[in-house]
Amino acid sequence: MVRTLSPGLGMSELALTILPETADDAQAIERLHERTFGPGRYARTAYRIREGRSHELGLSFTARVGTLLVGSVRLTPVTIGPTRAVLLGPLTVEPPFRERGIGKALMVRSMAEAKAQGHKLMLLVGDEPYYGRHGFTRVAEGVTMPGPVDPARLLVAELEPRAFEGVRGTILPDWVEGD
Repeated sequence: MVRTLSPGLGMSELALTILPETADDAQAIERLHERTFGPGRYARTAYRIREGRSHELGLSFTARVGTLLVGSVRLTPVTIGPTRAVLLGPLTVEPPFRERGIGKALMVRSMAEAKAQGHKLMLLVGDEPYYGRHGFTRVAEGVTMPGPVDPARLLVAELEPRAFEGVRGTILPDWVEGD
């Protein structure tokens, strides 16, 4: 996907390209996470869940302006009790490129690909006023994460109608449940 960005007055338009993440992107994405989230990211509950399981390259994307990596989104398989889902995050954009729709473009692409691959539920920890515009709502009671998280920030999007009905349990990396 190629999109045009208007970076500001006096600057030319830039072509944004959203591409599937490759193994060769790992080091650049890790540096992006270091710059944008800092060392505190390791203490977050969502990070702790993701560290036990590799993200899915086929569901993870990068945003580039020319050859410069300016954003990334990753999806990681998880379970909620016996129900399979994907956990969105980290989603990050280089600070000078924020507020230009790059994060939204990455999220929309990852949601579309997850749905195309048969996934029914997507979770994230984030701000409902922003993510609610993209189909995310607060999770129902009975769904928890194994660590501290503000329940108002634990959100779910149904990629298939009514996929979240009756879902209960703790969100865990899918390898805990076994394959």
